[in-house]
Amino acid sequence: MIFFRTLKAFLSDKEYRDLLLTGITILIMGTLVYHELEGWTYLDAFYFSFITLTTIGFGDFAPQTDAGKIFTIIYITIGVGIILAFINTLYHHYSTLVKRKVKKNSRGKKED
Repeated sequence: MIFFRTLKAFLSDKEYRDLLLTGITILIMGTLVYHELEGWTYLDAFYFSFITLTTIGFGDFAPQTDAGKIFTIIYITIGVGIILAFINTLYHHYSTLVKRKVKKNSRGKKED
């Protein structure tokens, strides 16, 4: 339940919403570029974009073209920071809601 409240509050905040849209834009851009440069399917290109930006990097895909390798260097430099900022912001927002709920519950018990 807290997750959905966090998500709702996250989406209603302009700063967070802009960060989410930027992250989605970076993933879409990576998907389209890898599809064109490497000839991967859209799913494979999205998969590679996602695991690259989340720094998982399973190693099952790797750019084979020089253009793909150069794009990957730029993509990682720009994208990892954006994705990590998004994850950090979501975590911070979630933990703030949890702390508020704990504080509210502890105040309610003291009043009884």
